[in-house]
Amino acid sequence: MKLYNLGKVPWEESQLIYHALAEMGREALCLVSPASAYVCIGFHQDAPQEVDLAFCEANNIPVFRRDLGGGAVYLDGAQLFFHLILRKDNPEVPKRKEIFYQKFIQPVVDVYRNIGIAAEYKPVNDVIVGTRKISGTGVGEIGQCIVFVGNLIVDFNYRMMARVLKVPDEKFRDKIHQTLTENLSTIRRELGDKEARRWDEATLNQMMAEEFEKLLGPMERTEKDAELNAKMQELRQKMLTEDWLFQKGKPQLSGREVKIRSGAKVVHRMHKAKGGLIRADIEVIGEKIGAVSLSGDFFCFPEEGIQWLEAQLKGKVVTEIEDQIRAFYVEKQIETPGIGLEDWMVVFSDLQTK
Repeated sequence: MKLYNLGKVPWEESQLIYHALAEMGREALCLVSPASAYVCIGFHQDAPQEVDLAFCEANNIPVFRRDLGGGAVYLDGAQLFFHLILRKDNPEVPKRKEIFYQKFIQPVVDVYRNIGIAAEYKPVNDVIVGTRKISGTGVGEIGQCIVFVGNLIVDFNYRMMARVLKVPDEKFRDKIHQTLTENLSTIRRELGDKEARRWDEATLNQMMAEEFEKLLGPMERTEKDAELNAKMQELRQKMLTEDWLFQKGKPQLSGREVKIRSGAKVVHRMHKAKGGLIRADIEVIGEKIGAVSLSGDFFCFPEEGIQWLEAQLKGKVVTEIEDQIRAFYVEKQIETPGIGLEDWMVVFSDLQTK
């Protein structure tokens, strides 16, 4: 197996290299970070729905659609990426994705532990410190290969991540920023600035290579060759075009959902009831409701009833929502003309975290 320990590369190469290696059927571990920032969306996403394209264009932030699933992310050089490309018939590849994650996330956990961060594996595909995520990972198939991608997060621009996303309003953007800050950590945040500076990119990449070699055996250190460069250039001609980026996406959804980590997300829902439009911003942590903000052009008597409902739902298990809303109407004698229990259940449906 080849090892491409490339360090900083042009932003597009941080994506093109693993696509090219997988299409070539070349097994490898690739260690890179982008020399400049960009936004990367999942293959099944719709760019105009997911990303504030006008903001990105105005601020020279490219947007790239990868050939793997998952969500939109803001990426920059403070995130050190690994790409593990294995052929599907490799005996080291577990058949079940859950076992695959558990096996190949362990090197990431070990690197964090080796620098003094008490990281743990959390199924299905998270690395956490306490309750905060500290590495993003994903698995997909390209050609005859399985591609496992992930990162060590040295630092993270929480505000820019919240800013590049397409959101219904600034209130929802603020909630994304808050939830990201509360649920995503970094090496700098865990160790402090002085200690974090001890672990430069070259050192961390070397540690990552050593941990993966413990699993897969010695790797051949190498540079990009002519064949790989040619394949990357071929993919550049396809994947950096508007046709690729703006492939037909999903129909416009009546809301927005942003996954922060496994077991944590922020959801924006809209529902047009007979009595008016309901808007809801809902934070879901585990199986419980976090902060809730309800608004719209409906009527509620008494007026403070909606604030009561927000408070009543906070901290409740998502499966209790229907009982809580029913009790809210009975105990508080609330009236919302043209809006009933069934409307609220549309807003609060399918909130279980994945």
